[in-house]
Amino acid sequence: MNLKRLTTLLILTFITTCLFAQRNFEFRSVSELGFVGVLNHKIQFSNSGTYFDYKKYGGQDVLFPVSRLSLEIDFKKRNTLFFLYQPLRLESQTLLPEDLVVDDLTFPASTSVNLLYSFPFYRISYLRELLPNKEKYSLGIGLSIQVRNATISFESTDGTLFRTNRDLGIVPILKTRARAQLNDWVYAELEADGFYAPISYLNGDTNDVIGAILDASFRTGLKINDPIDVFFNLRYLGGGGVGTGDIKVGEPGDGYVRNWLHFLTVSAGAVYNW
Repeated sequence: MNLKRLTTLLILTFITTCLFAQRNFEFRSVSELGFVGVLNHKIQFSNSGTYFDYKKYGGQDVLFPVSRLSLEIDFKKRNTLFFLYQPLRLESQTLLPEDLVVDDLTFPASTSVNLLYSFPFYRISYLRELLPNKEKYSLGIGLSIQVRNATISFESTDGTLFRTNRDLGIVPILKTRARAQLNDWVYAELEADGFYAPISYLNGDTNDVIGAILDASFRTGLKINDPIDVFFNLRYLGGGGVGTGDIKVGEPGDGYVRNWLHFLTVSAGAVYNW
């Protein structure tokens, strides 16, 4: 059974269990829709490769649609579980102003190239409430497990030149959330998931790799009626990694990757309280 199927099975099993004991649980469905703008995004494959600027040369100087779906489950008053799916797919086309080298393959200047940066992620989180009475103010800390599922491709529009890099793995992350109920109708909320660490110490690998992620948001919400809230959200999504990983026999390049991104998301959404 692959990682995606196992994660899906665990989520469905937990949700089913909760439904049979619904009196002890509170559920919230959260959905967002908006756009993402690239503040800075650069990538390099192999030590001899180009450190490519997606925003300056790769067509990421426009806005891209983004959505976000999550399920939150409160239990025993001070505990919350989160199940999040964040699709993130940036497709662009550009005419290269200079040579681009990706894993020992050169895309000559003036080549038209299709670019794909697909980085959807799945996240399971646990949060523990620290304040005894969270009706007006709340503060929680916890942990997240994120499944990264990346596909990064460079393809000339005539199909003669092609490079792709795919990565699937699990990343542990710290989580915190603070909320203030400003009055009976309006609330403000800060939430962040992030870490910065040598990945080799976390996943047991011996490769010299450094990685980081920060998913931080500020949200203001308004209660419409008893089951439904609406909100406006600003989110910073950043991170990446640098180092040399394992390569399979026959794969191009030397395994070195440098990938750093800084995105800003603006969205509106709704919360449905079951």
